[in-house]
Amino acid sequence: MTTRAMKALCIGSVALNLFLLGAIAGGAYRWFAARQVAQVALGARPAPPTALRFAAQDLSPERQRQFQEALRQARREARPLAQQAREGRREVLRLAAAEPFDRSALDAALANTRAADRAVRERIEAAVADFVATLTPAERTVFAQSLALRGQWRQPPGNRALAPNPNPNAASEASAR
Repeated sequence: MTTRAMKALCIGSVALNLFLLGAIAGGAYRWFAARQVAQVALGARPAPPTALRFAAQDLSPERQRQFQEALRQARREARPLAQQAREGRREVLRLAAAEPFDRSALDAALANTRAADRAVRERIEAAVADFVATLTPAERTVFAQSLALRGQWRQPPGNRALAPNPNPNAASEASAR
């Protein structure tokens, strides 16, 4: 290859590489810009946490600690049941794939797993109920509204079940007008 051909090849290679780098940079810029516009259009607020442990976040720090400790204790007590439920799910999967298929064994494994899951849920719900019993009426209202946003009682955004109005006369006064 001649020197002149090598120069032309190098210049062409540099031009192609610059074109590709420009295209990549431009694409990245447009992607980030579109993403930022989408976040601004959506309000750019992160989604609120939906785990049950965040249900007390609108209460005082002391009440939050009490609720978190009650949940921790309930989960500690339910740990063997949760393990039993996990093992039951593994057994269900094993029985579903087994040859020959034994429907009665599968039904029994499903029933055992369901019972263990139900027992775990009952422990957690009892802990929440015990915590609610310690709250003042105003705190209960705030907590109920928070439960509509978090945990297993979470409601769809347009259909949030809120706590009853703490002033029952306000509704009757408004309807009388």
